[in-house]
Amino acid sequence: MNQIGSIIFLVALILFSTFLNWYVFQAVKTVTSGIEAERIRQFIHFGYWIVFGSITIWVVITFLQIFSAGEINSSTQSALNVFLTVVVTQLVCVVFLFGEDIVRNLQAGIGFFLNGAKDFTFPTRSSWVSVLAILVSSIPFFSFVYGINFGKHNFKVQKEVIYFEALPDAFDGFTITQISDIHSGSFRNLEAVQKGIDLAKSQNSDLFVFTGDLVNHKAEEIDPFLESFSQIKAPYGQFSILGNHDYGDYVRWPSKEAKSENFENLKSKHSKLNYRLLLDEHVTIEKDGQKIQLLGVENWGVGFKSKGDLEKALVNTFPEDFKILLSHDPSHWDQEVKNHPNTIHLTLSGHTHGMQFGIDTPIFKWSPAQYRYPNWAGLVEESGRYLYVNKGFGFHAFSGRVGIWPEITLIELRKGKSRS
Repeated sequence: MNQIGSIIFLVALILFSTFLNWYVFQAVKTVTSGIEAERIRQFIHFGYWIVFGSITIWVVITFLQIFSAGEINSSTQSALNVFLTVVVTQLVCVVFLFGEDIVRNLQAGIGFFLNGAKDFTFPTRSSWVSVLAILVSSIPFFSFVYGINFGKHNFKVQKEVIYFEALPDAFDGFTITQISDIHSGSFRNLEAVQKGIDLAKSQNSDLFVFTGDLVNHKAEEIDPFLESFSQIKAPYGQFSILGNHDYGDYVRWPSKEAKSENFENLKSKHSKLNYRLLLDEHVTIEKDGQKIQLLGVENWGVGFKSKGDLEKALVNTFPEDFKILLSHDPSHWDQEVKNHPNTIHLTLSGHTHGMQFGIDTPIFKWSPAQYRYPNWAGLVEESGRYLYVNKGFGFHAFSGRVGIWPEITLIELRKGKSRS
């Protein structure tokens, strides 16, 4: 972001935060209006502005630090956590207050029309609406507190059984464990991370794949976790690809050479993890004399680096081969993969994190990610070709997860028609 863009962003941030602080303050004033002691009311009001004004100042300073350093680090994550918690909490409160304001303005308009200006009085706020707004907004507040402290390590296994008529008989029942978006630079609790690794190991799958974003910015971020993640092994191998964060594009480097050196170092980390890094290529997985092709491409995404070369990865494969593609960004499937003349039966992606915030139940799913990615999590199918989007193992920027838990995917390949 250039200097002018940074200034515009910060001004907009200050105005937005001030507006939210002022609007929610209307509920605070209404709720405290019943307190007879004026000094106590003034103390509460003053305390409100001290707390939320300080948060606004802290967040603005934090963004200045981010713009200066060119990256989000551990010292700036805390402010971002508080900022997101406060903003979401306040927005929920504002929804109730704004709804009440619509009703109040309608009542005022009708009253003015019927009674004229002489007897007109604008309806006051209802204390019960303000109390309700504050109570309901406490739900996202405590959800974010949980997500920041516990939710980011609340690892879940998502199991999917997918049927393919073209699957070779020998691979009927073949299992794949997938993790994605480790973002090792965000981790602080090795013991909590190990629980997720142990959960991945316990699936005892035939094949293990990692679908990109090993780090946030720099190759060295994975160093404290090399031994831990290298524990994940599978009889038919461990394979990996690159994600958009692995290229070092989101941090300032002293020179092009330094950035290039970091990238080469990042690629070497995969071998230290005992992961075979697939760079626009494929490998043949053989079982009982039958074969499937596992392809892996560099990052390809709409709005992000589009370096992956699918055609190169497909060299020496045939339409009749059963193929699985590792591609970090699910937009690749939408744009190139699902309609490719050389059929790719299953694509495994990550990238979205499900925005680390939302609702994920068997009945209802929602996340802000859906407004950017039509396929933001889970399994989708089109014309017999499947995409699975993993919600990510780690986290970035916001160091928490609310409703969208870190995921380990277990996929079982089955021979035959879909039974869904």
